[in-house]
Amino acid sequence: MFRDFMRVCSVAALWIGLAGAAAAQDAFEAARADDTHILMRHAIAPGTGDPADFALDDCATQRNLSDEGRDQARRIGERLRENGVEIDVVLTSQWCRSRDTAELLGFQPVEDEPALNSFFRNRGTADEQTAALKARIKALDTAGRKAALVSHQVNITALTDVFPASGEIVVIALGDDGEVSVEGRIKTQ
Repeated sequence: MFRDFMRVCSVAALWIGLAGAAAAQDAFEAARADDTHILMRHAIAPGTGDPADFALDDCATQRNLSDEGRDQARRIGERLRENGVEIDVVLTSQWCRSRDTAELLGFQPVEDEPALNSFFRNRGTADEQTAALKARIKALDTAGRKAALVSHQVNITALTDVFPASGEIVVIALGDDGEVSVEGRIKTQ
């Protein structure tokens, strides 16, 4: 009886693994599509929010990437390249943990995009920043440019209703109606 149980568990685990691999492959296919962008939460930066003395121009006052986070960002860039995802531009929040993630992905150029800045402390700017980000995405689409957008959980959730893990990628597309659709998710742990 125990052996039968173990066989059933093994078969179930195999099917779950195959389903996960298929979903990941579908997400990479979506990421390669011409009309999509990858929206990524910065890599691992232990903690929540920022210290009280936070200053945008001083990384020493911010919550920053850990060694694990820096390694994670490099691995994500490698995984994107291995799966044929081409990136024309990397747009990033000006927070150091996002900018460091963006640079460690290994795609160029990397440009600051204030619409990707965290509004964790000031939720009153959420609608304005989300609208500005949609406008930037529309401009990218019009120019035929694919972007990697590196931001924060609150920004990504406001745009997509997805609560991403550190380093998780949400593949998005902007519809003609101005609404963002989620085309796939790439877990990076």
